[in-house]
Amino acid sequence: MAEVTQLLVAARHGDKKSAQQAFSLLYDDLRRMARSRLRQSQHFTLLDPTSLVHESYLKLMGLENVQVEDRRHFFAYAATVMRTVIVDFARARGTEKRGAGAEHLVLDTALSDKLGDAEDDVLRVHEALEVLAQADAGLAQVVEMRYFGGLTEPEIADALGISERTVRRNWEKARLFLGAELG
Repeated sequence: MAEVTQLLVAARHGDKKSAQQAFSLLYDDLRRMARSRLRQSQHFTLLDPTSLVHESYLKLMGLENVQVEDRRHFFAYAATVMRTVIVDFARARGTEKRGAGAEHLVLDTALSDKLGDAEDDVLRVHEALEVLAQADAGLAQVVEMRYFGGLTEPEIADALGISERTVRRNWEKARLFLGAELG
């Protein structure tokens, strides 16, 4: 743990080699996070855990002035980055599916109206989460870490420095809010 924290501090000060070493040490944990998240939403057949981790890494390495203090802050931040990757992927898939500007010819709308769309669901959750973040950023962070990051309640509690009971309470509040927002 201390080694990872030291590497993250060095990376924060611009040491790219330390950032790569930290990523290598945390790679298995990141894959577990990605696998957990993608297991919750099995509709992302083109996005696998390795792709999600690698896309997240590219985003992390491309950001300047990332203020990651230690391992737990890194995982909280990684959950945010994974969320952006998943949302960007859902948007891109939605654009492709809708023909990206091509002229559409609908033969039977009754069937398409009944079918759910996983990408649209992710985007709806993302938009509702943005509304929740304006009302209570702490609740939104718990949802982000659980829904998009795939973290467990103990992992979220550790990352945020709060009790598991508070995480459960915040999760329930957030679920009620999002249920009303999405319903």
